[in-house]
Amino acid sequence: MIGDATTGTTLVAPTTAERIRSACARGGDAILATDGVDPTATPVHHLLDDGSFAVMVPTTGPLAAMSVAAGAAGIQAVLEMTDYAPLPLREPVRSLVWISGRLFHVPTPGLAGLLDLIAETNPNPALLQVNTDTGGADASYTLLRLEVDSVVVADSTGAESVGVGALLDAKPDPFCAMESGWLQHLESAHREVVDRLANRLPAPLRRGHVRPLGLDRYGVQLRVEAEDGDHDVRLPFAKPVDDAAGLSQAIRILMGCPFLNGLRARRI
Repeated sequence: MIGDATTGTTLVAPTTAERIRSACARGGDAILATDGVDPTATPVHHLLDDGSFAVMVPTTGPLAAMSVAAGAAGIQAVLEMTDYAPLPLREPVRSLVWISGRLFHVPTPGLAGLLDLIAETNPNPALLQVNTDTGGADASYTLLRLEVDSVVVADSTGAESVGVGALLDAKPDPFCAMESGWLQHLESAHREVVDRLANRLPAPLRRGHVRPLGLDRYGVQLRVEAEDGDHDVRLPFAKPVDDAAGLSQAIRILMGCPFLNGLRARRI
């Protein structure tokens, strides 16, 4: 369950579209599934400006050949993205995203330009391995395009559909790239911060094992692993933050730290 541990009111939190954009930006695990073949891992799943997704599949795999054979008809497929927690939790999956649509082969004319466009915001080294029919030794992937019919995300609160327009309007969280490293460092080197944050939880939840679960511009999420199951709790910031300085101050406020805005303890 997800709740506000402090006020019980409606939370200020990322929209579902923002969460999906952040998951895409983090470049987590993703697979393409279609009838008749085993699911295929795709190292790049990039939202294009027209609302379709650019995805990569092995050139020697069945999906590459099927997309060429299907031509303008395309192939019905589902892109599944898994958002894993940065820490080894008892239940590591934070959310699942299913993007359904039709899969098309990207023709050679314009392919290099599309790869450059993707690399401007997503410089994934795997893009260098896309087959551009130049005979390169590392050309082990084929670029495909998934025209989206529907997007559904599911987490511990349930499932929700999201329109393509909402995805295009949303932006990734400004801290999504640093989230994993920050939470891992928090868990391993600053357990006292987690304990201070845990003091804001309802008393029954403090008896469980409290772990950092998520971080975004709106607040911090904690996972409580208890005997009666897992409980996810959001601690919202007083207002959204956009940079490292604002994030540091917001966390200090959550901790109840008296030394805000750079104040120092008086020397004795």
